[in-house]
Amino acid sequence: VQLQASGGGLVQPGRSLRLSCAASESIFSIDAMQWYRQAPGKQRELVAHVTSGGSTTYADAVKGRFAISRDNAKKTGYLQMNTLKPEDTAVYYCYATIVSRGERWGDYWGQGTQVTVSS
Repeated sequence: VQLQASGGGLVQPGRSLRLSCAASESIFSIDAMQWYRQAPGKQRELVAHVTSGGSTTYADAVKGRFAISRDNAKKTGYLQMNTLKPEDTAVYYCYATIVSRGERWGDYWGQGTQVTVSS
C-alpha cells in the first residue's frame, strides 16, 4: 500500500491550500488519519487527527484554521489549510490506517508534500 500526498505549493500569507492523501489502489480505504509536518531543523509534529469514528483534534497552532476530513467515496483524506502563516511552512505528511473489505491492513506514511508560505 502506498499513500500519495499532494496539494502542496507556494502560497502567500493569508491564503489557503488543500492537501490530499489517497491510497494507491481502489480496494483500500482510509480509516483513521493524521497529518504531520516537519519544518527545517525541527522535529516532526502532529497537526491534525481524525479517528475512525470521525472525531477530530488539532494542534493549538492550527486550531480554527485547519480542518481534517475524509471522503469515503473517494477514499481520500484531506487537510484544508486556511489563513496560512509563514510559520506553517513545512513538509506535510499524512499517516493513515488502511482498511480493505472490513479488515485492517496497517498504518502507512505518505511521501510528504512541501508547503511554503511566503510573500
